Amino acid sequence: MSMFSTGILVLTSPLHTLPLRIAPVLSSAAQVVERTLYVHLHPGLNLGVGGGQPRPVFIPPVVDLSSLITGLYSNAANVCGHLDVRVLLTNVRAQPNNASSPETGGTGVACNPFPSPQPLSHSPEVVLTDFALQDPGQSPLVAQCLQRYTGYCYVCTPGLASVLLHPQLQKLEEEVEKEGQKDDWDSRSERMETYSEVVVGGTFDRLHGAHKTLLNISCLLANKRFLIGVCDQELLKKKVLKELIEPYALRVQRLHEFLQDVKPSLQYEIVPLSDPFGPSVIDPQLQCIVVSEETRRGGEAVNKKRLENGLPGLVLHEIQLLKDAHHTEMEEEKISSSSLRSRLLGTLLTDPKQNKSHLPLVPYVIGLTGSSGSGKSSIAQQLEAMGAVRIDSDQLGHETYQPGEVAYNRVLEEFGSDLINEDKTINRRALGRKVFGNKERLKALTDIVWPEIALLVKERIQQAREEGKQVCVVDAAVLLEAGWTDIVHEVWVAVIPEEEAVSRITARDGVSQEDAVRRLQSQWPNTQQVEQANVVLCTLWEPEITQKQVRKAWDLLQKRIQQSREGAKPPS
Repeated sequence: MSMFSTGILVLTSPLHTLPLRIAPVLSSAAQVVERTLYVHLHPGLNLGVGGGQPRPVFIPPVVDLSSLITGLYSNAANVCGHLDVRVLLTNVRAQPNNASSPETGGTGVACNPFPSPQPLSHSPEVVLTDFALQDPGQSPLVAQCLQRYTGYCYVCTPGLASVLLHPQLQKLEEEVEKEGQKDDWDSRSERMETYSEVVVGGTFDRLHGAHKTLLNISCLLANKRFLIGVCDQELLKKKVLKELIEPYALRVQRLHEFLQDVKPSLQYEIVPLSDPFGPSVIDPQLQCIVVSEETRRGGEAVNKKRLENGLPGLVLHEIQLLKDAHHTEMEEEKISSSSLRSRLLGTLLTDPKQNKSHLPLVPYVIGLTGSSGSGKSSIAQQLEAMGAVRIDSDQLGHETYQPGEVAYNRVLEEFGSDLINEDKTINRRALGRKVFGNKERLKALTDIVWPEIALLVKERIQQAREEGKQVCVVDAAVLLEAGWTDIVHEVWVAVIPEEEAVSRITARDGVSQEDAVRRLQSQWPNTQQVEQANVVLCTLWEPEITQKQVRKAWDLLQKRIQQSREGAKPPS
């Protein structure tokens, strides 16, 4: 079966049977769609022969629908985590009590949610459905009916394909029939209370199923305006692996794209949060705040502040946390951005092939860097044990100061012969005092020493090439500052929170906390280094966890090397 980048899944099963179908239907859809899967809900839709060409209608926001959305995103995380699933709500709207059911279309209220086809961020190339065929011979007619229905609702690519999914649910359907349940939307389902204006807050890093559940249910609850506060600056400082959090502008862009797809009729307002409350405690128009059991106390704190400000409290609508079926021992049991960031450690974050064509493929050279205390050297040692040739730039730096070396004479010319020890070596501590706190003098020193170290690094790489070595690791704290990225194929960065780095430096070197902080401040911050990283590692946790990261990074590296060498071979 062909694979499509973007698809739209039209769910037609009765509302009470959909929870039984979600997992197998999503699993089947994942065999057809590989990137974005939109979900359009129309329980009771008849695509069969004799019903005429069906049209979309409004369906009411009911509690069962909220539960279905939660279950849908939860199942998606478990069975098709690679897909960007988005539940569309354009056709969900409260109706008067005399409006008829979504199956018939009714006359009590205008029942056309799509005056014109809705454009989506990614145009669907295929439409899928769980509609149960009574007669396999009807497949062509049902497929045609489905294509017309979908084209009436959404802007799709020309030549929209269709796939009728057939999950193995016969036994479940028989059990439902025995129970005598019918899809009577209005009598069985409890209507949701909706509000004119709704607010939520969060980091929204790497939008995942729990975020989407929060946003979708908020869109269900909101009739007019949806205010979203996005954590920025101060609120990110204590986040796990904060260096890997997407930039604020990118998070906002992805939020806006998702929300415009989900329910374009709402007015969206996305604002940065520099404190836990933001506009939620001063906006008099807000009526409801959506929380989870984990953030309920935050919602209560918001209401306390509102009362202090003379404003009415907000309705707290609590949603479920989604369990992460794939979490490890070091990760949270719930689906969370911090777990997703931890899974990025050791993986390729950016393509390393750009501007590297001048480098021979053998040996493949990794530039490993990180701030003081980051555990960079221990990672280098582990890579060496796995088969890499380790090139210690700090050790090479010591060599450049030896009598007779080019840097030796130039340093004495620049900084004075009073630096010479009795054994003719340079007193590096005295040299350090001459450049400490003076950027111009420090630059004069690095302009002398760094190019000489780079030459020695290249010599070691050439030596490894002559010995037939496959991988070199250049262990260099100044890799990025010195501009040595042009002599390595990939940049790997070790990161650690500053407070942990300070603790390590003071324990290892016997210096004060103030000196440790000054040392870190003289180096590139983690965020700046990560911006240039192809791979990021973190030694914050137990040594076994670091070892697993390094092993994962090494194994993935071997695959990349193999692929790059196969790609470089001339065609046979």
